[in-house]
Amino acid sequence: MVVKSQIKFIKSLQQKKHRSQNRLFVAEGIKTVTELLASSLICHKVYVTDASIFAGNPRDVEVISEVDLKKMSGLATPNKALGVFHFPETKAIDYSGWVIALDDVRDPGNLGTIIRLCDWFGISDLICSPNTVDCYNPKTLQATMGSISRVNIVYKELMTVVRESKSPVYGTFMDGEVVYSSPLPKSGVLIMGNEANGISKEIETIVDKRISIPQFGQKTTDSLNVATATAILLSEVRRSGMDLFKREIDK
Repeated sequence: MVVKSQIKFIKSLQQKKHRSQNRLFVAEGIKTVTELLASSLICHKVYVTDASIFAGNPRDVEVISEVDLKKMSGLATPNKALGVFHFPETKAIDYSGWVIALDDVRDPGNLGTIIRLCDWFGISDLICSPNTVDCYNPKTLQATMGSISRVNIVYKELMTVVRESKSPVYGTFMDGEVVYSSPLPKSGVLIMGNEANGISKEIETIVDKRISIPQFGQKTTDSLNVATATAILLSEVRRSGMDLFKREIDK
């Protein structure tokens, strides 16, 4: 039986300071919790309103009432399952392939979508500046749809971390070279900027190559959404990689 202290503790994990102190985060919804249970993440506890949902994990699962689930949930309409998981250990960044770096991306939905894009396009490492929104923010987790467990997310000062890479550093700018104009290398760091201000002046100084996505329609919008732009650029990164592979095979 769930007690008031449990509800209060889990509710507190909706706030970043309590997540950081306890190194625990909350995931909600059957699909997301199922994905995380099947991952390498360590489960602290799962709460469900139906015992049959996660019958294969009896030690970690507690059946509670819908009323109690609503009390601990951060959603207006809870979805039958809530899981509490330990933060994963951060791994060393692998610069042998492409790495994404975010310069103060603030919208939880954008970050969640970018994490999911990294998972889709096989980007294993995502670097976030300290002011980038918390990857364990409930809205971010909802947008990742479970991809949070398959991407190594590192929060560090970009100036320090990016300089560790011997790969070329690409930055996205409105006046950059059109990304379709020249092939991209096998590895690199791709920096995506803040939703309102783009890449900061300080981070701009470490960019080796400025790139852009051309606009074909009428000039009625200032820029693309950062998650949309990331999707386009990662698609181009992988397309260029396939072309490089084909050329090497043909030699």
